[in-house]
Amino acid sequence: MNTQKTRGALFLVLAVAVLLLWTSCATTQEQKTAEDAKATQDLETAQAQKAIEDRKAVEIEEYEGKRLSPFDKGYITSMAGPQEVDIGKYRLVVDGLVEEPLSLAYGQAMALPIARRLVTLHCYDGWKETLLFEGIRLADLLGRAKPRPGVTTVIFYAVDGYSSSLGLDFVTARDIILAARVNGIALDAMRGFPFQVVAEDKYGYKWVRWLSRIELSDQPYKGYTEKMGYPNEADLPESKKTDD
Repeated sequence: MNTQKTRGALFLVLAVAVLLLWTSCATTQEQKTAEDAKATQDLETAQAQKAIEDRKAVEIEEYEGKRLSPFDKGYITSMAGPQEVDIGKYRLVVDGLVEEPLSLAYGQAMALPIARRLVTLHCYDGWKETLLFEGIRLADLLGRAKPRPGVTTVIFYAVDGYSSSLGLDFVTARDIILAARVNGIALDAMRGFPFQVVAEDKYGYKWVRWLSRIELSDQPYKGYTEKMGYPNEADLPESKKTDD
């Protein structure tokens, strides 16, 4: 009888010891996981801060006597947040009513002549920013693709599903560019890498970012924002065209 009680007591002590050891190990593992997560977060924060500092070191802050808005901004205007584009798989497609459809890798597109524009972007919500855009001329792309007779509309598609359009006459008259750099800095995921449409004198919802495809059409086209009731022309008032 005493032997059974002794064995029971020993078993109970052993069970408690195992439980305490398991609890201690679990707590230690949770602490290590939390510490690792914090270390990873701290590293990512430090890397992001360094990237910002590196950009500021090379950023163009003034151009032709005009003070430029900063590259880094605190607002996001997109359907699903900043888009991470795999540049190794990326293709800039030009198709639709063209004789020679294009599918260009980023490097192939950037091998075209680079143009520079000092432009103020006006958001329909009221804010604006003046930036120095550098990129390829849409006319050079269209020249290679050879639009068919009757084309009236140029449709722009982003990797996140956003779309908008501009008239071919407008694109041609304004010599629209697809920006790859802002203030001397390559676009990032926030800014719209790899290309952003610089639709001068049009409201911001025409400035498609994360551009992946350009379609030529002989029909009018309403994009994501226009289908919600925004004007398809998106023309700035004359006062906004001249206040900068």
